[in-house]
Amino acid sequence: MSDAEFISAPALVLRSLAGDPDRPAITTADGATITAGAFASAAYRLANELVARGVTRGTTVSLLTGNTPEALAARYAAGVAGARLVNLYDGMSAPVLAEIVTSVDTAVLLVDAERYADAERYADAPELLALVDVPTVLSLGPGAGAIGEDAIGEDVIAASAHRPVEPPAVRIGPDDDLGIRHTGGTTGTPKGIVSLHGPYRRAFDLPFGPQDGAPRFLAATSLAHLAGVLCDLTLHHGGSVVLQRSFDPGEVLAAVERERITELWVLPPLLHLLLDHPAITGTDLSSLHRVMYGGCVASPTRIREAIEVFGPILVSGYGMSEAQNIAVLDPQEHHRVGHGGQISVGRPLPGVEVAIRATGGTELPAGEQGEIHVRSRSLMAGYWKRPELTAEVLRDGWLNTGDIGYLDQDGYLYLADRRTDRIIVVGGHVYPSEVEDLLLTHPDIARCAVLGLGGAEESAHVHAVVVPAPGRRPELDDVRAFVTAHKGRIYAPDALHLVPEIPLTSVGKPDRKRLRATLATLAR
Repeated sequence: MSDAEFISAPALVLRSLAGDPDRPAITTADGATITAGAFASAAYRLANELVARGVTRGTTVSLLTGNTPEALAARYAAGVAGARLVNLYDGMSAPVLAEIVTSVDTAVLLVDAERYADAERYADAPELLALVDVPTVLSLGPGAGAIGEDAIGEDVIAASAHRPVEPPAVRIGPDDDLGIRHTGGTTGTPKGIVSLHGPYRRAFDLPFGPQDGAPRFLAATSLAHLAGVLCDLTLHHGGSVVLQRSFDPGEVLAAVERERITELWVLPPLLHLLLDHPAITGTDLSSLHRVMYGGCVASPTRIREAIEVFGPILVSGYGMSEAQNIAVLDPQEHHRVGHGGQISVGRPLPGVEVAIRATGGTELPAGEQGEIHVRSRSLMAGYWKRPELTAEVLRDGWLNTGDIGYLDQDGYLYLADRRTDRIIVVGGHVYPSEVEDLLLTHPDIARCAVLGLGGAEESAHVHAVVVPAPGRRPELDDVRAFVTAHKGRIYAPDALHLVPEIPLTSVGKPDRKRLRATLATLAR
């Protein structure tokens, strides 16, 4: 496809919406319904307003937004205007967000009025705006709130009301920047991953949703992450999106039943919250066509439980921002198990090559664990302004994912953990997921997270943070004996911490950084 024939993913989504104007497209967190035509019109007007303000190909537009229809409209408006889109994530401190805003050369910062006004829930918004010097800051809606009418800037949605309801005259090619996604990062400024329009556009040629109807996706996790991608696919394929402000297991279950949701995305820790919620047994889950999970290693015990509850509709996805989708495990393949009963994350998708290599680069045979390397047409363009870092992970067309795993004889991929999460202990090393999987089979443990803590790296200690099962109270000696019997002495935790809940990142992964800081404070 030539540049002249290329149609970007944001343009495809808006074209689909405009072509079916009466279909319900968005249900807001407050229950209001927005039709496809009204939503597309608002996004087109906003796109033309951005262009009139100087936004064009190569301009960076950053979003400080929540799960609102305005955030989705801004996502597509910036895309068809040719802007390089940057989402600012929940859970990052205002100083880190400020570093990101500056580092990506933000020309326009768009802020949800709701997010700015709700300072109790979103304390980062006013603090961030005091730390950055951005040429243009605009509000996605009226900027009223306790902070004042003019605190954010002009209401760009109101300003766009007179703009034309049509795509702006901006030609976008497959090699133009789509956006910059940032890694979670444990220290310093997170890495910016540059994605291009071409690789992202190819995902829209694949089927999505149930065969006998339109998809209905519940966006209960942040639109800044995978939920935003799934919104794109849902709206493009004739479906509708139901928004929730944040992930609350009770509200998610209620929405699945009320809104007849067909597509649900969760990270394994969020899946655990659903399974442990008392309403799960009384919820009508029959509308669900697919429960997608991924983002971190999943416990075989809990996945088997989830299959019993939801039925054979679980789909595991393995991917990363640097490579998009890498492997998928379909519902009928969930019987595939590897070492220690581990569930596979699937087989590489068509056009994706996976190799397992030793640290020195030697390719390893089937069954042997090493670093996961990937080659495909969907790899990132590189890290933003970090050529030396790009060169470290991208070599000869292959990406070193930083993950540890192995391939079996049939080409199924198994994931151990992130290399950076490995705990170096006396006598070897421990991957947290290995211990977490085992602990979740203990009758006294409902949820858990494992991390390394201690002095020098070579003498780190394994700490288990545990949510007890109802009416139970696990003891360290018993847990150590249990782990030692099943895995060996070096895996046994040196300390056990009982907590009411495991803190999660804004994406839904165990927040090991926060846990590590809390435990270090308690140890003083």
